[in-house]
Amino acid sequence: MTKELVINTTSHETRVALIENGHIAELYIERSRERGIVGNIYLGKVIRVLPGMQAAFVDIGLEKAAFLYVADVIEEMEAVEQFIEGGSTHAKPEDDGKPERPPLPPIEDLLQEGQEILVQVAKEPLGTKGARITSHISLPGRHLVYMPTVDHIGISRRIENEEEKDRLRQIVEEIRPLGTGFIVRTAAEGKSEEDLRADMHFLVGLWKELARRREERRATCLIHSDLDVTSKVLRDILTEDVNRIVVDSQIEYNKIVRFLGTFMPKLQYVIELFEDPEPIFDAFGLEVEIARALGRKVWLKSGGHIIIEQTEALAAVDVNTGRFVGKHNLEDTILKTNLEAVKEIAFQLRLRNIGGLIIIDFIDMEKEAHREKVHSALEEALKSDKAKTNILKISELGLAEMTRKRVRESIGRTLCEACPYCEGKGYVKSRTTTVYEIFRELRREFHDLPGHRLNLQVHPDIAAILYDEERAGIEELERRFEKQIAITARPGFHLEQFEIVME
Repeated sequence: MTKELVINTTSHETRVALIENGHIAELYIERSRERGIVGNIYLGKVIRVLPGMQAAFVDIGLEKAAFLYVADVIEEMEAVEQFIEGGSTHAKPEDDGKPERPPLPPIEDLLQEGQEILVQVAKEPLGTKGARITSHISLPGRHLVYMPTVDHIGISRRIENEEEKDRLRQIVEEIRPLGTGFIVRTAAEGKSEEDLRADMHFLVGLWKELARRREERRATCLIHSDLDVTSKVLRDILTEDVNRIVVDSQIEYNKIVRFLGTFMPKLQYVIELFEDPEPIFDAFGLEVEIARALGRKVWLKSGGHIIIEQTEALAAVDVNTGRFVGKHNLEDTILKTNLEAVKEIAFQLRLRNIGGLIIIDFIDMEKEAHREKVHSALEEALKSDKAKTNILKISELGLAEMTRKRVRESIGRTLCEACPYCEGKGYVKSRTTTVYEIFRELRREFHDLPGHRLNLQVHPDIAAILYDEERAGIEELERRFEKQIAITARPGFHLEQFEIVME
């Protein structure tokens, strides 16, 4: 698989696209006015403790208070590892042989209102929700993630070789500062002790500097800001299988060269400065693919299609045969469409960065073997996704429930806003419905309106209907209530808006 990083930088926005086999697979966007805060470390103040929710709200200096759950206060290592290294996993077995966890202590025993606490942002503010934070500070490096507040060693789940896991664990155990924790990242596979020691030395020094700042400052304030989007992508997803990096800014080019020389001196990458007059994303055909990623409907090669709808609580994906009629029988047609949809769904979830609860409505499959085949194909398609996923079996109704780790906003919510005309509903009342609402309102108001003439101000489209096909309704009201109705078209009105004015 050929991979490339294409970076477009302007004074107001930076976009980083990961291209796999000629198609955009992931897109990272950072705007100078809306820079992401995941990974930032704040000295916050507890403003409210909620025993009923086992959580607390913490003021970290943002518009909305951040949310801190009890498990993010105590040392629950599974939660910490999931936050730091989100490898793909699937449905948990009912009995994994592990002893039951002891109950979590009450949040009110751990935090009090007014208390200062050092926290790190785990999830961006999403929609109406504030940021999700944790008191388990973690500092990511190229090969290691440093956890100065816990005594633990973890290995990325994506490193599958058991001998390599043991080797890396032994190296970290021997060289780590006593009582501290490290997660060995996927990029550390095959690296030498020298590489790990250099990463560890840098991270330990960074933590000492942060601890010094924390002692000198008072809540609420920013203690440490994470890397910008370009450096973060280079640190987190740049691997040996990336063939080249193409960037259209000389300043960004120089920064990338310095970053790679500091953190990845042994790795050799082809770094190109794009100097053509044509915009770099146009030259690589990325603008068209990004535009497609904002649409509801995605066509499949066979003629079928999927519909993607995102709500506040979940995302729904609907699979349809569309124009595909098959060649043999209905069951084969359904299976082929579902299998083709699986690949596109995995691709779209990753590209659009859709997270949280996801419901996939496959076309109903009568055979259990077919449902198993589609489920296995979905698991396989999601293996290339770095975000942690959890997939349940497909039901007899063809529904697949899954979750995908959500850290930042999806592309749709980053690039779009609710339609100001329909107020985000996705629809407006029909013209006929609006006309009949006007009639009902006139009947309510006529008895209380003085005089014999009134002016009905409406949208031009509604005025046209009232003058034409619904003219009889206006005349009936005039005869019944003995009042004259003048209709005025107001181009600035919303389609559903109207006003009744006495003359």
